[in-house]
Amino acid sequence: MVKKILQKGYIGLVLVFLYAPILVLAVLSFNKSKSRAKWGGFTLKWYGEMLRNEKILSALYTTLLIAFLSALLATVLGTIAAVAMSRMKKLPKTIMMSITNIPMLNSEIVTGISLMILYYTISFSLGFTSVLLALTAAHMPYVILNVMPKLRQTSRSTYEAALDLGASPVRAFFLIVLPDIFPGVLSGFMLAFTLALDDFVITHFTKNARINTLSTVIYSESRRGIEPEIYALSTVMFTVVLILLVAINRGKAKVAKKNEER
Repeated sequence: MVKKILQKGYIGLVLVFLYAPILVLAVLSFNKSKSRAKWGGFTLKWYGEMLRNEKILSALYTTLLIAFLSALLATVLGTIAAVAMSRMKKLPKTIMMSITNIPMLNSEIVTGISLMILYYTISFSLGFTSVLLALTAAHMPYVILNVMPKLRQTSRSTYEAALDLGASPVRAFFLIVLPDIFPGVLSGFMLAFTLALDDFVITHFTKNARINTLSTVIYSESRRGIEPEIYALSTVMFTVVLILLVAINRGKAKVAKKNEER
């Protein structure tokens, strides 16, 4: 009995540390006063101001566009790399997996500075494209590590049977292999998108002054005080992500239930 109480208390404490800052942020987004130490009454003013703030909306659009495109590129390239690595022999495959793990073990500041130096060395101008390529390279290993376990679970004989029946390698991949590994591909895409959405360090070192994302805007505003519109935007983003997670989990539960019934 005591053990169960301690376990539940520990889990509750962990959840408090995780979500208390988000709850404070949400409360501040409804605070009429700009002061974080004083409650000025309930208001939706900052949500309206958020929709009229061109700087925030522009940064949000740039952030979503870069995150989506970099996640898409990382998913396509990472899936191709994972398929190629799964066909390698043991020693080359081990070497390639070790190389894949390096960007994840590296500090982001090392990756950001290295890419910045590379761009300057090859005279590649910093801007939207440089940030896109940098985030794609940084998050591709996460896609590979999500797809590889699914590839191990697939049966190569089914793919070879499709080839024997006259399907081209590309057609056989899309009809046989891709449906089996799609959960891993989707997980890799979502992870790459999430990481790119709030990336600051790599973006900071590989962008120019004309490109701003939400992370860089918040960093620049933190020096003189964060505006309440940022609290409102953060609350909206958290709510949207929470709704998506609940919808995805409910969808998975329904699919699993239907499979059991079949």
